[in-house]
Amino acid sequence: MAVKDSKGPCKRLLAFIMPPNSRGLCRTREKQLFILALGTISFLCFGSIWFLPEKPGPGGKVKVVRDKLQAEVENLILPPPPEDVGGDVNINPNIRHGVIDKPDPHKLEEKAHLDAQIELDEEIKRIRKNQEQQVLAKPSFDKEKDSKKSSSSSPEALDNKFAKPDQKPDEVVKSNSDEPKIQGGEDPDATAKERRDHVKGMMKHAWDNYVTYAWGKNELRPVSKRGHSASIFGSSSMGATIVDSMDTLYIMGMMEDFDKGKEWISNNLDMNQMGGDVSVFETNIRYVGGLLTAYAFTGDEMFKQKAVHICDKLLPAFDTPTGIPYALVNMRAGSAKNFGWASGGSSILSEFGTLHMEFAYLSDITGNPVYRKKVEKIRETISQVERPKNLYPNYLHPKTGKWGQQHTSVGALGDSFYEYLLKEWLRSGKRDLQAKKMFDEAAKDIEEMLIQKSASGLTYIAEWKYGRLEHKMDHLACFAGGMYGLAAENEKDANSERWMDIAKGITHTCHESYDRTDTKLGPEAFRFSDAVEARALKQNERYYILRPETVESYFLMWRLTKDQKYRDWGWEMVQALDKHCKVDGGYSGVRNVYQVENAMDNNVEVGGNKDDVQQSFFLAETLKYLYLLFSDDDLVDLSQWVFNTEAHPLPVKGVNTFYRPHSEL
Repeated sequence: MAVKDSKGPCKRLLAFIMPPNSRGLCRTREKQLFILALGTISFLCFGSIWFLPEKPGPGGKVKVVRDKLQAEVENLILPPPPEDVGGDVNINPNIRHGVIDKPDPHKLEEKAHLDAQIELDEEIKRIRKNQEQQVLAKPSFDKEKDSKKSSSSSPEALDNKFAKPDQKPDEVVKSNSDEPKIQGGEDPDATAKERRDHVKGMMKHAWDNYVTYAWGKNELRPVSKRGHSASIFGSSSMGATIVDSMDTLYIMGMMEDFDKGKEWISNNLDMNQMGGDVSVFETNIRYVGGLLTAYAFTGDEMFKQKAVHICDKLLPAFDTPTGIPYALVNMRAGSAKNFGWASGGSSILSEFGTLHMEFAYLSDITGNPVYRKKVEKIRETISQVERPKNLYPNYLHPKTGKWGQQHTSVGALGDSFYEYLLKEWLRSGKRDLQAKKMFDEAAKDIEEMLIQKSASGLTYIAEWKYGRLEHKMDHLACFAGGMYGLAAENEKDANSERWMDIAKGITHTCHESYDRTDTKLGPEAFRFSDAVEARALKQNERYYILRPETVESYFLMWRLTKDQKYRDWGWEMVQALDKHCKVDGGYSGVRNVYQVENAMDNNVEVGGNKDDVQQSFFLAETLKYLYLLFSDDDLVDLSQWVFNTEAHPLPVKGVNTFYRPHSEL
């Protein structure tokens, strides 16, 4: 007869783990400790959810976990396309100045070959299928035909009130002739009107597709038609394209779209929700700059308060012994750090040197001096450090105040530092004499040490690396044509004639870098040697990511010289963008500007696969500069406005009635 086991399941499990003959290892005290350990583990596993940060709205803490799981599952089902642009990638092309953490080479090796080939095959099939729609030699101005097309595939026709806001019952369009003109501004030339209208159609195509496929995300993937979040904005969807596009929408008179963006900013732009490390530089030029311009244009306090909110979140980056800020800040934790790859933990010249305009203006409109003091401390530190060979190296350590690697560039890592010295002098109403002095010294030293002439007479800006010249010029350095032109026009001194010649020469060279490619789009960098001029030699220099620097110089040189060639070059760029970058879902960069293939009807189409990113600066800068290039000079008058490095115009102090100071200055 079987004897019934009187032990319960827990006792049997315990007896299995620790048999009775284990010489008393499982005494009462040890049993209690064992049960306590199990309880602690269970508590940590299932109770930790209650320690997650509270998330506003329905769902609370549980929604934090759900949203994270949902995002991971989405990436698992539809992973983002590879960021590889060919060859050994030294920089992430999805950043304005090429200074972001380098991609994981192991992940690229695992995915690059297969995914890139799939993307390339699909892209070529799609291009061939839609070839007639993609090749746009000239815009159509046939109103009857335009009316049959989608607004996102063709430009809108001009009417007599073009580029003015839709007048609603509760709105009054101001007509004070003393106020700066920020809408309208049609050029009397008929061709310029038509071309400007076409550029507005490009903006509508880019914006409408962002709204349709990526609303609230940072950027749009126009090929795969979904949102894109680059790591420069952290891991959160914070509407970078919305904030970056606001002033372009306003200038072009797209007021319904402007109002839609304004509503999103008011209800959703909250940096407390931004996770991960965020670029101080990118956040400043895109978010703070965009909000400050929107405030100057409209006087709406909401834009100013949002700018204050963001700048306050950036302030921990300035807590260093020298006042030189770190590159990255975690807005939730309030911590800051530098990129690990940047010359032994150094800060980057083009980043900490590109804060002054926005922070100084914010102090003027809020009455809070803390923002101005932060950037003045940066200026003070830089001015006291001796420059090797009278050049500014690209790296400065925020703790020691000493320069890092001996590398000087007017392209990536250095560019906008020089731009902001000149432009802060202009924005201050020419009151900031220290900025002018530092710019004049730097511009003359660059002229003496870095500006070169090729064998055929092309003017370019070389880089200084470890005691020698490297005859390479970045696309980013193409802004320098406009910079030297602005300096020549505003300083009117012994340097002016020489600097205007440099401005013309650099702008011409940058146009040549476009004209010598098969797509008529400029490479990321180009080199000069006995055998090659103004052409990219390395695989990772051949991509184009919708950058604006060349057309920025076209625009400024047109305003300064009225030479028709700058408008002609701008129109060439428009045609190349429509032909090689426009897709059904927006505009995409291309991976190789020299790669084309002949289609069956002998029309030239891009053969390289697209990078599937519509950069926010394409709407903020490239399209804005193109639009203004074909506008009258009084629209965003250069005597009243100064563009930040993201093309957000800030009002000139003491001149522009839209300056809106906190008190009389």
